[in-house]
Amino acid sequence: MAAKKIDDLEAVRLIVDTVKDFPKEEQQRIFRWAIEKLELVLSCETVTVPSQAGSGSPALITAAPVHTPRLVAEKVPSDIKTFMQEKKPRNDIQFAAAVAYYYRFEAVPSERKETISKEDLQDAARKAGHERFANPLNTLGNAHKLGLLDKGSEKATFVINSVGENLVAMTLPDGTSVAKSTKRKPARKAVKKKMPRNVKG
Repeated sequence: MAAKKIDDLEAVRLIVDTVKDFPKEEQQRIFRWAIEKLELVLSCETVTVPSQAGSGSPALITAAPVHTPRLVAEKVPSDIKTFMQEKKPRNDIQFAAAVAYYYRFEAVPSERKETISKEDLQDAARKAGHERFANPLNTLGNAHKLGLLDKGSEKATFVINSVGENLVAMTLPDGTSVAKSTKRKPARKAVKKKMPRNVKG
């Protein structure tokens, strides 16, 4: 017996029931990935909705146009080199955070990964035309110490966290270096000048 074909309203209900318990941020991410996977671009449409006719009125009154929300799939960079040229990380720490962000959110679906390793960072440097890292694992560790990456479930892997996401998505390319120390130099103590004593004649 053939399976019953569901209509579009039933499909919407199934989608809503599936994602309703996820946080808003994750819901947006799920829909973004689904749009990219289906290769959809939904643009703004204008529809005319007829209003209900008044009692005894023989004609329908056309209401003002109602605009549907615009939902457009975000552009996926062609490669990591393009992404790095757009973000312009200022140092190795920002570069590592950008690599973790790219592979989690911006790479084509078949290349996406939750965590990155030292091999991923070194390979990204090669593809992006960045200078090779002398110790890529140490760079990832420093990004973790600065609060941009969390440790992954596997040894020597790292995943970008909300702080790192904010840096890459909202701050770069105009952000200041996160590696600079925020310690203020101690203020100099004021030196009290001694007044010369009056010399008696």
